[in-house]
Amino acid sequence: MNQRPDTAVCRSQLADGSIMTVTATRRPRANRADVKCSAAPALAARMLHVLRLARHTEPRFDSRDQVVVSIDRAPGVHERDWELAVVLADRMVRGIYQPAAPLLANGWSDEWQLGRIGGHDNAPAGALLGGPDGLAHLGMLVGQPDPGAAVSSARAWFPLHSGGINDSLCWVEVSVYPLAREGGEEEDAIAVPGLDLTQQLAVRQALAGARHFDARGLGRWRSVVRFGQPRFHGHSFELALVMADRLARGREFLPRGRIIATGCSGAWHAGRVDPVDGCEPKCALILAQAVAGDRILLPAAWESALAAGFVDAAHAKGASLACIDRIGII
Repeated sequence: MNQRPDTAVCRSQLADGSIMTVTATRRPRANRADVKCSAAPALAARMLHVLRLARHTEPRFDSRDQVVVSIDRAPGVHERDWELAVVLADRMVRGIYQPAAPLLANGWSDEWQLGRIGGHDNAPAGALLGGPDGLAHLGMLVGQPDPGAAVSSARAWFPLHSGGINDSLCWVEVSVYPLAREGGEEEDAIAVPGLDLTQQLAVRQALAGARHFDARGLGRWRSVVRFGQPRFHGHSFELALVMADRLARGREFLPRGRIIATGCSGAWHAGRVDPVDGCEPKCALILAQAVAGDRILLPAAWESALAAGFVDAAHAKGASLACIDRIGII
């Protein structure tokens, strides 16, 4: 491990030509969050989102320290060129990247969880510029290949039912990156950007429990979980989440189409699948949106409550269906 400084600084040029300074400070974690951003609430949330995604493709995971990232001026509401500077300052203070000279960096990405940099809006002289014509991916900082090539991602769908016109199937995506060494707390290596703290905890606990059922699933992955719609209630997403995670980690066979699943568990560590509320409307929603090749997974406790003709109607659409009481090779 490289010598780690206590403080690191990276600058970025804003659209008005002014220079923004990003400062990252490292201190003992002491049961605090592993990363904290100091800025106006909306900007701090965006900074935190970027950092958690960008950390995804790091081969080592060390949660002993807290990194506090601050900025000395606020960028415009729609500006994003500061994103690369925030990511680099975070890496510099943790000893992952050590530039030879003070750094000015401009760049943004819609794929930080893959370590890829989409481009830049401003191009000040002497700056490190992100994008296909400059720093295309974070591996280039240390002479490594594109880290996104080692990321495995999978999606599963679950019904969002509220009894209105917005009822739909929502996707949950799990992206996993193999860690260079095992160890650490499983839940610390799972990032869930975009959800509130209660939902993040539910996601982490479900994944950690289901991986415990794998016997060799713990301590091996750095993970990012994303939802197509981050505003939902309840736990009916859990089975879809667990299935997406198992697909990403090679623990399940890929279906021809989508996996559509609903269910929760009070004992994921035992692989158990429990029912959720709303059998009739959720099954109707699933059936309405199922297409050929989809694999529908429902709790075994729902089997006797399925509407007459539901199974035949699903098969007529070319979808397969199973009512399960535990996870495994399904």
